[in-house]
Amino acid sequence: MSDNKKSINKIGKADAVLNAADDKLTVAGMYAMQPHKWILYLGIVLVIAVLIGWSASDMSFSGMTATGTEVAKGVLHGVFHPDTKLLFGTSDSDVPYLLMQTIAIAVLGTLFGAILAIPFAFLASTTIMPKPVAFVFRAIILLIRTIPSLVWALMWIRVTGPGAFCGVVTQSVCSIGMISKMYITAIEDLDTKILESLDAMGCTPFQKIRYGVLPQLTASFISTTIYRFDINLKDATTLGIVGAGGIGASLMQCLNSRRWAMVGSFIWGLMVLVLIIEFASTKIRKKLARG
Repeated sequence: MSDNKKSINKIGKADAVLNAADDKLTVAGMYAMQPHKWILYLGIVLVIAVLIGWSASDMSFSGMTATGTEVAKGVLHGVFHPDTKLLFGTSDSDVPYLLMQTIAIAVLGTLFGAILAIPFAFLASTTIMPKPVAFVFRAIILLIRTIPSLVWALMWIRVTGPGAFCGVVTQSVCSIGMISKMYITAIEDLDTKILESLDAMGCTPFQKIRYGVLPQLTASFISTTIYRFDINLKDATTLGIVGAGGIGASLMQCLNSRRWAMVGSFIWGLMVLVLIIEFASTKIRKKLARG
């Protein structure tokens, strides 16, 4: 019996050695058979190098001007010596009030944009609508995304006048473009087998939407909306520069009048606000991703 066991062990070891050799030969053979694309990679590198050289040819830096140096020093001085009265004040011209107005613009703009993006996304999805209809709505979404937010703000200011309402309308329109595109991707990634199972069970269209579509889309839609809110919060500051409400207009006025302590107060308020929103939104998105 012991001789049989020894022979069996030897046979097992021999098989293991042969299998390892076969694996090495297979890996080596596959590596040798891989397509050699060094010419393609070299061409890509050359194209990138040409693009970088062509782009850099129109750029020239002649050094910082005296005014630019003064502004940079003033901003740094303001950051380290902010106006605490403005930073912690409670009037409608102080940092807390303007930050709350900026948040309100971002919240409303994101909310309206996310709601309006839902019908656009379903109408532009080829898995739900015929291709000609989906193509028309995709073209509309692309048109919305093509125009920058500042241009939208300048157009809507002529309609609504300057103020926070203009910022809300601008961000709502801009949000439709991006959120719709993300919604479309989520809709087209739906697991249709679940819908087929519900259909086989005799469920009504409303029940299929309630139990088959919404559970698959809710987390993705909420995550996309929160991500867009982060973008809108930063854009609300920029839109304020052209008169669309928020803290941007006051910040630009202080920069133009060289009131560096007030500039520092606005910068500190924006940094703290963005950090808080970023931390909270990241936590929420992670929780949604993990279910």
